Amino acid sequence: MYAVILAGGGGTRLWPLSRPDRPKPFLPLLGEQTLLRATFERVLPAVAGPGDVAVVVDRRHAALVRDELPELPAENVLAEPAGRNTAAAIALAAVALPRAAGDVMVVLPADHLVADERAFRAVLGAAATVAAAPDRPLVTLGIAPTGPETGYGYVVAGELRPEAGAHAVRRFVEKPPLDAARALLAGPDPVAWNAGIFAWRRDAILAALDATAPDIAAAVRGGVAGGPAALEAAYATVRATSIDYAVLEPASLLGRVAMVRADVGWSDLGSWVAIRDALVARAAADGEPTGTVGAGPRRDVGSEGTLVLAASRLVVTLGLRDAIVVDTPDALLVCAADRSQEVRAIAEELARALEEDG
Repeated sequence: MYAVILAGGGGTRLWPLSRPDRPKPFLPLLGEQTLLRATFERVLPAVAGPGDVAVVVDRRHAALVRDELPELPAENVLAEPAGRNTAAAIALAAVALPRAAGDVMVVLPADHLVADERAFRAVLGAAATVAAAPDRPLVTLGIAPTGPETGYGYVVAGELRPEAGAHAVRRFVEKPPLDAARALLAGPDPVAWNAGIFAWRRDAILAALDATAPDIAAAVRGGVAGGPAALEAAYATVRATSIDYAVLEPASLLGRVAMVRADVGWSDLGSWVAIRDALVARAAADGEPTGTVGAGPRRDVGSEGTLVLAASRLVVTLGLRDAIVVDTPDALLVCAADRSQEVRAIAEELARALEEDG
């Protein structure tokens, strides 16, 4: 088994800390380690050593990967000429890394939280066992839902497979509205959140890409074979799409996808509220106050459910309820916690304005 970490996420919902020059995977949002470093250390005990871990990253950030993970062989840092979403990134890893056809590739994002890391590695092992079955399924990890969350995709499972705890996958549902999410949870089929964590044999994912996304597979193969200039030219033509749309959804309709449940304390850390909740859980476990959590020079009186991140200057909060405060040298974010998903739109608007200003 080998691991491929996808570190291409922009993390715009975590503006103003996550920026184009240092996006979310390269930030120490939950302590002293960056999210990428934490992901690497989480998966390393599940493989033979650093040579069995690779990172796919936008070439603008390849140096950040090398700084964070000096143990990685240079050839295991796969730099994409441009971000084209997860289908192209996974195709690049499947083509470029010289692994045996039957080796199981585990794919995981660089920027998630897993509270129970020992259980997580056990689940990865179970997923690898399923992926190595004679029918060579594509395996996705499914997170037990805690409620009708509208910010996650869903996996709708079907009948049990021969392997312990594994289900066939009937279909995927992308970020449903609230009523649809409630209906999924109340329905007869087992349902899980889609964590974007996968396991499959190398030959199985290459065959699946050839079958359902031949344009992406052919472009990436030609680019890898032709060298850096050819790869750049190939990426200029590659459509940007996720592995879910390009491969897993059509493969699930053919009975080619399996799911293994993962109850490991997972979060995608996809918003400031998710960061706040993770820090609150950590503070509670350590017996510390949970009304206000965060980092940096800060002082609070009487706030509840509030996150404060201060870069350098003192930030004082008084009597806030469910608020987010993120202070950086050149920007200050103050928002209600229930509006934190809208930060992405603000970040994208600011980026467009900068482009227009030249």
